[in-house]
Amino acid sequence: MNQSQGASTLASIERLNIMPRSLVIENGVEYAVARVGGTERLAVLASAAIELEAFEGETSEQGGRALLLGPYNAHNVGVLRDRLPWLRPQPLGLQTSAGMGDRLGIATPGHVRALRAAGGNIGPIFPQQSIREMTRSGRTAQQVMDDATWGVFAEGWRDGFGADADHLKTPADIDTCVASGFTFFTIDPGEYVDDRAEAVDAAELRELFQALPWAELEDTPDEALRRYGSLSLQIEDHLVTLDEAAALRAAVKYGRAVAHVARMYRHLHAVSGNKATELEVSVDETAYVTSYAEHVYIASELKRLGVRWVSLAPRYVGHFEKGVDYIGDLGEFEADFAVHAALARRYGPYKLSLHSGSDKFSVYPIAVRQTRGLVHLKTAGTSYLEALRTIAALDSALFREIYQFARDRYEADRASYHVSAELARAPRPEDVADADLPDLLTQFDAREILHVTFGSVLTTRTEQGEWLFYDRFMAVLRANPEAYAANLESHFLRHLQPFAVAQPQPV
Repeated sequence: MNQSQGASTLASIERLNIMPRSLVIENGVEYAVARVGGTERLAVLASAAIELEAFEGETSEQGGRALLLGPYNAHNVGVLRDRLPWLRPQPLGLQTSAGMGDRLGIATPGHVRALRAAGGNIGPIFPQQSIREMTRSGRTAQQVMDDATWGVFAEGWRDGFGADADHLKTPADIDTCVASGFTFFTIDPGEYVDDRAEAVDAAELRELFQALPWAELEDTPDEALRRYGSLSLQIEDHLVTLDEAAALRAAVKYGRAVAHVARMYRHLHAVSGNKATELEVSVDETAYVTSYAEHVYIASELKRLGVRWVSLAPRYVGHFEKGVDYIGDLGEFEADFAVHAALARRYGPYKLSLHSGSDKFSVYPIAVRQTRGLVHLKTAGTSYLEALRTIAALDSALFREIYQFARDRYEADRASYHVSAELARAPRPEDVADADLPDLLTQFDAREILHVTFGSVLTTRTEQGEWLFYDRFMAVLRANPEAYAANLESHFLRHLQPFAVAQPQPV
């Protein structure tokens, strides 16, 4: 980067109300975010108008130089990424990392501020959204990428970030997200995990084993049993054993999932060409805990098939429900997690990933301690909940409408989530005073109800085709960006501080 240290002309133009952290001078051209009439605009100042031709917007003369004020749109942010390399996401490798999903497209400034306040060496992922979340919120992969990029630019974050195409299930998902510039690809083979392995008798288990897609696995039943049918592994201080029954269960449960991950990995490399990418494997959204034997099987088989990955999300003991703290015995969790962390060092090294990681404050110190910094935290809906907290404080009538609507939608919307909130335990809106509405975001049942109904709140229209809530929802937040950013900074600082002390250790 050739960043000038000279005085800025943009910053001296009072009518532009330049956001100071956004200002950058590159090759004699000044770039910044201006707040004009309550709206964010791209401001670019150059010595000649020809240097502004790549952008869309209105140009004028300013003190003998050319000034452009342009819209926050996909075209302009694409030009910025071409000119300012630090706006392009990159792989983070084994760095301690945290993903901060944003379902609204305006949370990144708050995320950046929390990251700065936390300090340490956390590798951030700002653009992060699953295909399921994109569908429910009516956003595209390119919008997710562009919105986060604008936030990074506005806050002047120049220390690198990743971009997570989360919970991808098909090659078409990969194609979409590669085209949008994502660098971190979370493969979700949950549909291929066969939980029948947990319950069938020995004869049926063997039949299911024989029926695995052996050609895709580039293997045979006999060879697989030879590798896994009798293993005794000393993994640091932990002894992990596999007998024939454990090997059969692991293969039946995860064999098709392994084959799917290998297909997706190869497709990713075929379509990404020379673009640098990294892979996460997620088996957390399954009904049963991932055993140590199954972890050994997954890691060994992926390596045998030539798959390289940077992080793995097993299904841990206890419950990682959406938007609330860990539910379970912390001592049991630490004992279980310690073995998975040792396995990740042995078969990688790779990071262990905490999915549905929002608000799991009680497990963060355990995760950092046991992984020695080889850990990735993944959050998503908690930023939406902080938006609701902001609205509850600023527009009580709108929040009451949203809360009642969420209660009405909860039973339908909870179907694809692992949540245990009950409507009967959540306070009724008419029983809560205006001043106490933000406290609903800390009540367990109300919080989960609000969390899982985000898609319905953001995308439902009236019979006349108008947004039921979206326009009013976003208007409150856009009119009060500092209030939303402050809530996000405070909330995410609690998430990030435990990870800021971690530095991945040599393994």
